[in-house]
Amino acid sequence: MQLSDPGVIMPILKRHGFKISKSLGQNFITDPAVCPRMAEACGASERTGVIEIGPGLGVLTASLSKRAGKVAAVELDTRLIPVLNETLSGLENVKIINGDALKIDIKGLIQNEFGGMENTIVCANLPYYITTPVIMRFLEERPGVASVTAMVQKEAAARLCAEPGTRECGAISAAVHYFSEPRVLFEVPRASFYPQPNVDSAVIKLNVRKEPPVKPQNEKFFFALIKAAFCMRRKTILNSISAGICADKKALLPAFEAAGIKPGLRAEQLTLENFSALSDALCQAEAAK
Repeated sequence: MQLSDPGVIMPILKRHGFKISKSLGQNFITDPAVCPRMAEACGASERTGVIEIGPGLGVLTASLSKRAGKVAAVELDTRLIPVLNETLSGLENVKIINGDALKIDIKGLIQNEFGGMENTIVCANLPYYITTPVIMRFLEERPGVASVTAMVQKEAAARLCAEPGTRECGAISAAVHYFSEPRVLFEVPRASFYPQPNVDSAVIKLNVRKEPPVKPQNEKFFFALIKAAFCMRRKTILNSISAGICADKKALLPAFEAAGIKPGLRAEQLTLENFSALSDALCQAEAAK
């Protein structure tokens, strides 16, 4: 069954009375070359368990099943479950799970579905409205998955993979680089989907780090500091951080000096090492009070 062929899939959807939901960001892949390429790029093998988020019609799922030891496909839309049961029938290494990727027990899923596997990875065509929270949820889980390969909007791909210390970097870029080594693999034009979205997409791969590149004294405050620094991108980091953590500017200056960071810089000019040094300096200043 060629699941990327609208002529094949539309009669199935009609038979199940399924209508595409814009609110769930449902855009189904119709380019037959995309999913096999994604399945290869994610690095799945017979000793790998794959978690797929939002399988849709099962196009990517079918490609993953040919490479992976087992695929657990998590689908939020209850209406798609009978469709997937039909399109993926006969694939013994695929399990369809009706659930919310933002609420599932990741550790439990890995233990229950992939016992005996060498590792577990994520491979998914992510709806735009849950791209960041889903990716961060899997990156933050420790221990968790070995990598996340995802198709996302092209602009989101650039933002997620932007190197800290560059103009394109944002708070999410810094967080992604803290937990993983990200890269853009290839672009996917909007014509590869039905219905056709208004933007192009790109496939990214995030290899989860065993250890972060920096080790701040207080990880929670480290991320709060990054969020504060980027909350007003056009302002200096001194102004942004002062507003973001509700601290007096003059009181912050000694920490900037101790960390060797000029307060007149903007957030995108700081590396993870800079943020870690500033975070530690502020924590030490607070502890000395």
